[in-house]
Amino acid sequence: MKALRISAMALLGALLALTSFFVGMGVGVRQVPVPKAIPAATPTPVPTPETGVDFSVFWEAWGILEREFYGEIPPAEERMYSAIRGVISSLGDPYTSFLDPKQASVARQDITGSFEGIGAIVDMKEGKLVIVEVIEGQPAEKAGLKSGDIILKVDDKPIENMTLLEAVLLIRGPKGTPVKLTVYREGLEEPFEVTIIRQRIEIPTLSYKMLDGKIAYIKLREFNEIASEKLKEALRELIPQKPVGIILDLRGNPGGLLSVAVEVASQFVDKSPILIERTKSGQEKLFKAVPGGLATDPSIPLVVLVNGASASASEIVAGAIRDHGRGILLGEKTFGKGSVQQPFTLKDGSELRVTTARWFTPSGTAIHGKGLTPDIEVKAGEGEKDVQLEKAVEYILGLRREGKSDVCEGCGKQP
Repeated sequence: MKALRISAMALLGALLALTSFFVGMGVGVRQVPVPKAIPAATPTPVPTPETGVDFSVFWEAWGILEREFYGEIPPAEERMYSAIRGVISSLGDPYTSFLDPKQASVARQDITGSFEGIGAIVDMKEGKLVIVEVIEGQPAEKAGLKSGDIILKVDDKPIENMTLLEAVLLIRGPKGTPVKLTVYREGLEEPFEVTIIRQRIEIPTLSYKMLDGKIAYIKLREFNEIASEKLKEALRELIPQKPVGIILDLRGNPGGLLSVAVEVASQFVDKSPILIERTKSGQEKLFKAVPGGLATDPSIPLVVLVNGASASASEIVAGAIRDHGRGILLGEKTFGKGSVQQPFTLKDGSELRVTTARWFTPSGTAIHGKGLTPDIEVKAGEGEKDVQLEKAVEYILGLRREGKSDVCEGCGKQP
């Protein structure tokens, strides 16, 4: 079985997948049969019935380059991969992509919860690789990298206008090996260089604790293969303590597997659907809530923290919680990735990820390119003070004082 990916940022060392990585960004997780490899096409000089295109022109150009080009020609395999990428680039979809065998192998690490790299979450913004977050205690943080830093070069190779995955794969590498980064930081006159020793990064998928006032706090970083079970473990410990409210922190979460998004949402929502998926032909598929959620009691107020780096699977969960009236969203507008990519493993181990559908919240709200606007908008503060978390705590305690649940006028609908 193969998982549908719905993530949008990347984890360095990871960078996870949008590409997501955790340096990424995908939208959700759905298990589908592994698509069969497509047999290699035999060069033909005649138009194919399906396309009406005479591919002899392609082979003619290929032959001329091999005979006449003055310079070193890349291996035939590399040229073939470049041709595939060229076709994909003509689609204008940043999420449909091709990974060669090496890239595909590394990318598959993203959903396992660990990888070898520097330990940072990155995103490609306007052709520049921006660090969204550094993971506490990992090489990137120890080297002094910060959120907002822009990586200009990797081992002296410029990465501007690369795809997110291409840049991430340059930064990832075997444990114990060095990688030199050239970094721009706002406020400094010149870029600086830093050499970091790659390490095995265990992605801190989920952390939780009971805050003052008996408010359960859960931070979910990515929707990987272990996220659902980690959440259940946390809820099994927190719910018996009778919390007066729950804060689910999805800030900076780039997404992941569709199936995991449905499982996570179902821990809080017992109504269906969790999301609606629509193909280009107009067909719809409704994803139902999984029975047995541990935190579906509406008497326990629920606040979901989101920001501009909450994408894909994060938006599925946030949208389902709000549309079904289970809780509210607080923070900043989300990323806006509402497409699903299906991976096709080809015969040589390479992988073609194709956008096959768009997803919508239970109320039919389109997220792609728009994002979710929070019910309570709170800008992130500067420094170490977490004003968004403070506001969430204040909101829940206010409901408790007033003897209310987390139902609010106008909540549950996309503004």
